[in-house]
Amino acid sequence: MAESTGSKKRWLPLEANPDVMNQFLWGLGVPPNEAECCDVYGLDEELLEMVPKPVLAVLFLYPLTSQSEEERMKQDNETKDPSSTVYYMKQTVGNACGTIGLLHAIGNITSQIKLTEGSFLDKFFKSTSSMDPMQRALFLENDREMEVAHSVAATAGDTEATDDVNTHFICFSCVDGQLYELDGRRAGPITHGASSPNSLLKDAATVIKKIIEQNPDSINFNVIAISKNV
Repeated sequence: MAESTGSKKRWLPLEANPDVMNQFLWGLGVPPNEAECCDVYGLDEELLEMVPKPVLAVLFLYPLTSQSEEERMKQDNETKDPSSTVYYMKQTVGNACGTIGLLHAIGNITSQIKLTEGSFLDKFFKSTSSMDPMQRALFLENDREMEVAHSVAATAGDTEATDDVNTHFICFSCVDGQLYELDGRRAGPITHGASSPNSLLKDAATVIKKIIEQNPDSINFNVIAISKNV
C-alpha cells in the first residue's frame, strides 16, 4: 500500500475482499441489514447492472506506478475546496488506505444508513465530525481499538498478510450532487463532476476506466461497491 505522510506507524494492508471488509465493518457498527461490500466484476454496463443497488460508495484498489504518482501530484495542484459536508481525512499510517477508504465511504453516508448506537464507528464519526482532515488522521493513528480491529481484518484474508505491497485504495462518494475521489494521500478531495446516488457506480466506473488505461501493463486492479441492503 502507499506510504503515509507524517508517521512511521505501519499496519498490515487490508485485502480487497468483500467478505473480510464486511466482517470488519459489521464488527465496528455497520448493521449487516444496512449495508454490505460486494465485488464489481467488470466495468462494462452489463456487469455494473449485476451490482446490488443502491450503491452508496465505491472502493478502488490500483497499482502505484511512477505514472500514477505523477498524475496524483498534478491533480493535487488542481485540487479545489470541496463541499463542507464532505467527510475527508488524511492518511498518516502506512498501509492504512483500506481502512481509510472504508471510513471515507461510511463517513459520507451516515445520513443514509443507521450505525449501531454506541458502536465504534458511531463514536468515531461523532468524535471527529468537527475535526479537520489532519486531526482526524491523528485521532485514527492513536486509536488502539481501530488498530486492533484492522489487524484482525488484515490477517483474515485469503492471502498471507505482508506490508511489502505496492497498491493503494481510494474511495468514490457522491456528496451534494458531486462525485468525489477521496484519497488520504492527496492534498484534498478530487471532484469529478456532477453525480447522483443513482449514477454513482457508473460515474465512478468512468473515472476508474481512465486510471486503468493509464496503467495498461498492470492487472492489479480491484473494484468493490458498498451497497445498501433494502
